[in-house]
Amino acid sequence: MVLEATMICIDNSEWMRNGDYNPSRFQAQADAVNLICGAKTQSNPENTVGVLTMAGKGVRVLVTPTSDLGKILACMHGLEIGGEMNLAAGIQVAQLALKHRQNKKQQQRIVVFAGSPVKHEKKMLEMIGRKLKKNSVALDIINFGEEDEGKTEKLEALLAAVNNNDSSHIVSVPPGPNALSDVLISTPIFTGDGEGGSGFAAAAAAAAAGGVSGYEFGVDPNLDPELALALRVSMEEERARQEAAAKKAAEEAANQEKGGETSSQDATMTERASAATSEAENKTIDLMDDENALLQQALAMSMDDPVSSHDVKDTDMSEAPADDPDLALALQLSVADGTKDSGSQSSDMSKLLADQSFVSSILASLPGVDPNDPSVKDLLASMQNQSEPEKKNDDKPSDEEKK
Repeated sequence: MVLEATMICIDNSEWMRNGDYNPSRFQAQADAVNLICGAKTQSNPENTVGVLTMAGKGVRVLVTPTSDLGKILACMHGLEIGGEMNLAAGIQVAQLALKHRQNKKQQQRIVVFAGSPVKHEKKMLEMIGRKLKKNSVALDIINFGEEDEGKTEKLEALLAAVNNNDSSHIVSVPPGPNALSDVLISTPIFTGDGEGGSGFAAAAAAAAAGGVSGYEFGVDPNLDPELALALRVSMEEERARQEAAAKKAAEEAANQEKGGETSSQDATMTERASAATSEAENKTIDLMDDENALLQQALAMSMDDPVSSHDVKDTDMSEAPADDPDLALALQLSVADGTKDSGSQSSDMSKLLADQSFVSSILASLPGVDPNDPSVKDLLASMQNQSEPEKKNDDKPSDEEKK
C-alpha cells in the first residue's frame, strides 16, 4: 500500500456550466473528485487529500491535505462557478501545500482537472513540470471539456516534463453517455503502474461507484481483514433485523385477520341486539296506540250526549229524598220556583202578543211581510185568542195565595 499525500485541482471556470457531460461539466467533475478522494483515503488509512480551485477570483485552497473524508466531501458543496482557469498558479499552490505536509514520508501527487482552454505557453508549462519532477511530485491530468489541438499539446508537454518512471498519467475523456467517474475507474489514475498504483483503490472505487468486485462486499480480506470482518458482521446484523421485521409483519397480519373475525362476530351480535330492540320498541308503540284509541273512544262517548248524562244525574238525585227529608224539600222548592219562572215568562209573552200596536210594528219591520195581509191578521187573531185563556188562568189565585 502506497503512503501518499494528494492535492486535487478543480476547474470551476465559466466553461463548467456546459451540459455536454451529464448532468453538467461541473457536476460530473465533482462526482469524479468524490470518487478519487474515497479511493485515496481507503487505500491507506494514513493517506491525506486536499482540494483547491483554480478559477473564480483566484486560486483558493478549500481544504489542506487531511484524512477526514467527510471534511473533504463537504468542501465541494456551494462552490462558485466563474472566471478563467489558471492552471500554472493552481499547480504551484498545490506543490506548496504538499511541501508543508505533516508526514514527510508520504509521496506527493497532484491531480488536475482541466475542462477549459489552457492559455499558458508551452514553455512555461514545461518549466513547471521540470520543477515538479525535481521535487519528486507526480502529476495526473484529466483532460475533458474543451477539445482543441493546442490544449492537448500543452498538457502532453507538461506531462512529459514531469513524468518519472511512468508515475504520472494523462487521460482524455470526450463527451458521451458514460459518466466521467465511470470512465476514470478503468484508467491508470486508479489502477496504478505497479509501483506507485494501488489495486485496492481501484476495487474500492468500483464498489463505491456500484461496480461488481470479485471479493465479498468489494473488499479483499487479505489486504484488510478487519474491514472485511466488520462488513460481514454488519451484513449479518442487517439480515437478522430484516428477518425480525418480516416475522413481526407476519404476526401483525395474523392479528389483523383474527381481529377481522372478532369484529364480524361483534357486528352480528350488534345486529341481533338492534333487531330485538326494534321489536320491543314496535310492541311499545302498538300498546301506546291501543291506549290512545281507548282514551279517544272514552272521550267521544262522554261528549256524545250531554243531555242524557244530565238526565241520569237528575234521576240519581231524585232517589235521594228517601234517605234525606231536608234534601227532598229543597228539591221540591226548586222545582216550584222553576215552574213559576216559566209561567211568568209565558205570561209576559202573552202580554206582548196582546199588544196590537207592538206586534204590528214588529211585522212592519220584517222585510217582505205585510201587516195588512189577511193571512197575517188571521194568525194574529188566533194567537190573541190563545193568550186570553192563559191570562184568565194567571189572574186566578193559586192554592198557596188562598192559604
